[in-house]
Amino acid sequence: MPNERLWNRNYCKVMTANFALFFAFYVLTPLLPLYLSEHFGATKDVIGLVLSGYTVTALVFRPFSGFFVDSFPRKTVLMISFAAFTIFFAGYLAASTLLLFTIVRTLHGGPFGALTVANSTVAIDVLPSSRRTEGIGYYGLSNNLAMALAPTAGIWLYQLTHNFELLFWLALAVALLGWCVDATIAVGEKGRAEQAGRAAANATRNTLHAKLSFDRFFLVRGWLLGLNMVAFGFCFGVLSNYLAIYSKETLGITGGTGTYFMLCSIGLMLSRLQGAHALRQGRVTHNAATGMLISLVGYTLFILMPTLAQLFPALDASSVILLGYYGSALLIGLGNGHMWPAFQNMTICVAPNSQRGTANSTILVSWDAGMGLGVLLGGIIAEHLGYGCAFWTMAAVNAAGVLLFFTATRQFFLDRNMNQSVK
Repeated sequence: MPNERLWNRNYCKVMTANFALFFAFYVLTPLLPLYLSEHFGATKDVIGLVLSGYTVTALVFRPFSGFFVDSFPRKTVLMISFAAFTIFFAGYLAASTLLLFTIVRTLHGGPFGALTVANSTVAIDVLPSSRRTEGIGYYGLSNNLAMALAPTAGIWLYQLTHNFELLFWLALAVALLGWCVDATIAVGEKGRAEQAGRAAANATRNTLHAKLSFDRFFLVRGWLLGLNMVAFGFCFGVLSNYLAIYSKETLGITGGTGTYFMLCSIGLMLSRLQGAHALRQGRVTHNAATGMLISLVGYTLFILMPTLAQLFPALDASSVILLGYYGSALLIGLGNGHMWPAFQNMTICVAPNSQRGTANSTILVSWDAGMGLGVLLGGIIAEHLGYGCAFWTMAAVNAAGVLLFFTATRQFFLDRNMNQSVK
């Protein structure tokens, strides 16, 4: 019904907990390459290998997370995964060697992968059905706000104290706060109805063993949507993990990383708010197309400005570079803010209700796969060819993802869409 309340108490709690988990994640992300380099003397390719382990483990866990979220009480899965995610931050404090840090960082990806699937699926459960498409778009605001504040706060604290231990303690405390908030969520009658539906679906699957297969861990009906998301995850993997070092070593920008992430997140939040109207009308392919094109301009601007500064020496090189640097942050944020909820909605729309968790895990698995490849290959390319080449590769992959959507993915979705109010 049109008067159903979007901002109910449980939805606000899930968003608050989501902010906490992503704040804990992003407060460390831009500084971990510096930590590995300064504290352990790791080389660029080793840094890429160590950091990619987190994403690879999250990638492995997400499909199973979708299955468990669809098959067991979601609140229980949520609380267990959040507790494990929180505890692992203490492991960073205890890791005294590069090997131990690598093990902790790699294993930490498991509960992160499970937690993001469980929390986002619970968010969908507590939304009124008539406001679900719009609510999914707003849900990402909590991620975006965390991305705006956490890197800035982390970099500011590091510049103030040069103490990585303080950052690890901060991440641990914020994650614990998120666990406490999620613990107060009431699933209610709607959640019990969802659980009964899952039980009935499980009974059906038990009589049809052929269906209890790969499709219970990865949404085969949405495979091309997932493949397209891999390309966009790759780009953000390179950008988020190597921005600080690239800015310092190549562009000569030493204090702008926090501002970059802040502008990127402002763009993300503005696009979520502006795109809510289109999502309310069910125009998800329109939102996806708009977001991808804006992001493409942003990534191209980011890598092209240093070249333009060299080609036109009459221009003030530092001003040109800064314009491209900060302008790209806003554009990439605007683009991703339109694109991400659109792809999440499209993936959910091609899945039956009994596979809602699987649909969520599929889009997140795809993003993680791209992020992991971006971190790993970005480090390897940077080691052998330089960071400039790594970021040119990022822009090329983004262009390939945009081309794939317009030539194949859009029609793929329309042919499989199970929700006729969405187009």
